[in-house]
Amino acid sequence: MDDATDVTGQTDELIADGERAEAVLFDMDGVIVNSEDYWVEFEREEILPAAVPDEDVDVAEVTGMNYREIYDYLDDEYGTAISREAYIDRFTEAAEELYTERVDLLDGLHDLLAELEERGIETAIVSSSPHEWIGWVTDRFDLEDSFEEIISADDIEAASKPEPDVFEYAADEIGVSPEVCAVVEDSENGIEAAYRAETVVIAYRIDAHGDIDYSPADWVADSPTEVREVILELVE
Repeated sequence: MDDATDVTGQTDELIADGERAEAVLFDMDGVIVNSEDYWVEFEREEILPAAVPDEDVDVAEVTGMNYREIYDYLDDEYGTAISREAYIDRFTEAAEELYTERVDLLDGLHDLLAELEERGIETAIVSSSPHEWIGWVTDRFDLEDSFEEIISADDIEAASKPEPDVFEYAADEIGVSPEVCAVVEDSENGIEAAYRAETVVIAYRIDAHGDIDYSPADWVADSPTEVREVILELVE
């Protein structure tokens, strides 16, 4: 694992009291599938100009948030030029095409999940996307029975990423503490949420996000192979 960046420099101390990670929580967009490559372009070229045409909003400001909360955030911060209904219709139409036709699965994911299952490690999808969108991905890539839990931000009455609630909820659903969960995240808001939840944070660096802040992460991985290597080291 020479290429992945150990940000903390304290691999042996990442899990409390020297224990291994007991669960791995995967973000969906940008990690399980490469949808962020498409979402970032869609938000930059279509949604943000339509919703806040007179503002210069950085896509990173909203990436990783639940899409409904993005509208609320934009409306509160800047005032929106389109209705909530029109905004949701645009997102939903784009999402169905994206997840059912365009995205690709993280290389080696099926093998990684099988190895984690053999080692007795709990796994979950923890996403800001609604269950319908997650279902399009799990159906298309035959992942329906591959995770112990599938968690959407819609499952909880709390703020989405960067708030930690969804990761805390996922850990509770699995039956472990957040401190023994490894989280794989790609967005700045997701990385921050996992950090605030006091999990072990593996940041997956992708081109779609450009130069974001990875400092809250414990590890930064630049490829699916590095993600796999870091996870397997943490669960040994």
